[in-house]
Amino acid sequence: MDLSITELQLIKNSTLLHFDCPNCDSELVHKVAQLLLTGLATACIDNTAGDPFRSYASVAVPLRKDMVDYLTDRSQKFITESILGTAEAVPDQQVEVSDDPAEIISDFMDDFANFKRNLLGRVSGWLLSENREDKIDDFSQDMETDNFWPIDRREGISAIFIKNVDLKRKFHCGEKYDSADKLHEHMSNCNYRKIICENEGCRAKFSAFSKDGHDEVCAYKTVACEQKCGETLLRRDMDRHCITVCKMRMVNCPFYQIGCESAFVQSELAKHCQDFLSSHVLHVLKVVHKREGLNEDELEARRHKLKEVSVSFLRQLNFDAMFGIAQSMPIEPNLIPGRTYRKLGM
Repeated sequence: MDLSITELQLIKNSTLLHFDCPNCDSELVHKVAQLLLTGLATACIDNTAGDPFRSYASVAVPLRKDMVDYLTDRSQKFITESILGTAEAVPDQQVEVSDDPAEIISDFMDDFANFKRNLLGRVSGWLLSENREDKIDDFSQDMETDNFWPIDRREGISAIFIKNVDLKRKFHCGEKYDSADKLHEHMSNCNYRKIICENEGCRAKFSAFSKDGHDEVCAYKTVACEQKCGETLLRRDMDRHCITVCKMRMVNCPFYQIGCESAFVQSELAKHCQDFLSSHVLHVLKVVHKREGLNEDELEARRHKLKEVSVSFLRQLNFDAMFGIAQSMPIEPNLIPGRTYRKLGM
């Protein structure tokens, strides 16, 4: 039976009577867990390259065990290797060693894959071929689909590796207690404890200290319209809302194609059509009488003649007509320069 991460840590530190907090940066743990699967796939592909008697899957189980043992040993010796490696490389100078656990562990996996590479796998042409990269990606996806190495187990192992190489404690808690009760009390408030996003529909998991950062970008958080129309909606629907139904979206006049170049917010459409009725009538007359070849003076005369019939009647009649035409004509959104919009339906 597999032991939990907490149990492993308690056994590891039992002689010191320390109860270590096992929590690490959840996002980094997940990232390293994904790297483990890719690293295993790489080792399997290179180990069986050109071998007609062995498949990738046939070596996956033994190589997985070998890789975990190798990474455990390397990560535990990391602090010693860092000090000695730096001293040997530059005797009189201090060389900065990477403090990114994912980068460090990835280098370990590259060393392991190189160690397990067969003769054909060592040929540079094979290492640089697109076919090799495609096979690695495909085999990684196959193992993920088949749940060959469950993500929770990979994350458990990854957390241990991260704690071993995170010498500056940037990505794990590292608090130690002399009793299980004190550790339990700490873990309920630990900044590195894993939590799940509270927004309905979001399945994101992250460490507690990342909550505010995630909340600022969560696609499932309900927020107010950024164009201040008064509506609230999911952040993921903001772009669609702003360019389709938002009453504060900028639009061109429905008569834009026949001469009115005004732009305004959608909620002011009716007011614009009423305020610029006379101007719109002139634009319509230009289109209607275009074939007659009337000049500007003749068009203006006809417009005044219409107004003389009955100012109030004409205003109401033409407003209703113009607004009906306006509603039947496509409204072109006036997009804000510099802003990126998603295509509808995506």
